[in-house]
Amino acid sequence: MVFSDQCPSRQILNHLTSRWGVLVLIALLERTHRFSELRRKISGVSEKMLAQTLQALEMDGFIDRKSYPVVPPHVEYSLTPLGAEAAEKVRDFADWIELNMGRIMQASRIVTDEKQPD
Repeated sequence: MVFSDQCPSRQILNHLTSRWGVLVLIALLERTHRFSELRRKISGVSEKMLAQTLQALEMDGFIDRKSYPVVPPHVEYSLTPLGAEAAEKVRDFADWIELNMGRIMQASRIVTDEKQPD
């Protein structure tokens, strides 16, 4: 059960819904990407964070990593079938956020304004 602190789904949920995990999954829905392509596409992510995110998603079975024995090294990342299913769900959520950004911003301003001292 996801509400239990002992549930292994919590770690997977954390990987899938992390700041960078969401963006990696959505980017890979479009097509296979090399590391450098993902880094350019996902503005603001550091090399270290992107590498950690890719590694976690690969270990969870959502991403395939294919390394080519060439110089310089060539590595490509793509979604597994399981990863594609998860990525579609995450993309739907991200799409909902974008469609409702005005309402979300308005609601967050109302809450912020209510908390301001007089």
